[in-house]
Amino acid sequence: MSTFYLHPSAIVDQDAIIGNNTKIWHFTHVMAGAKIGNDCVLGQNVFVGKHVMIGNNVRVQNNVSVYEGVSLEDDVFVGPSAVFTNVINPRSAISRKDEFKKTTVQHGATIGANATIVCGITLGKFAFIAAGAVVTRDVADYVLVKGNPAKPSGWMSEYGQKLIFNSDHKAVCSKSGQAYSLENGIVLRIK
Repeated sequence: MSTFYLHPSAIVDQDAIIGNNTKIWHFTHVMAGAKIGNDCVLGQNVFVGKHVMIGNNVRVQNNVSVYEGVSLEDDVFVGPSAVFTNVINPRSAISRKDEFKKTTVQHGATIGANATIVCGITLGKFAFIAAGAVVTRDVADYVLVKGNPAKPSGWMSEYGQKLIFNSDHKAVCSKSGQAYSLENGIVLRIK
């Protein structure tokens, strides 16, 4: 039996699965069929749609709707008022529920406040989406994107620090000391 915190104003529909030590705050609604992992925090006024998969240790800040078709892997951070979509060409009078596009936010990625993630894309492992960015295409692992439309602007460590690569295509995180290499535009953590 899972033990989690549910604020009295929050609603978790029957058949939603909530992991241990997860906290669900004020005015949040988790729909039936959603699965939320252990040690997550869903802030105030969060909506989690049907069949949404949220991994372990995920933080979804206030005023975020995670619609059906979106999955958040372990250790993802979603900033306040970030926006996910699930239909490319919505119309009020036309039902397109059979056209939901899958959006995947991979392990350790960060989405800044007020960023918009257009559906049908993948945000790579430890990708970093700047506040206010509008992301319209896939983002590779460790890449920092910003702007509208979002464009690559550097690389970030797993610790969340900007990586500066030397002439040998190596970088070290200034906080963790973890080393990285840049090979053909792809960042790899050095074990």
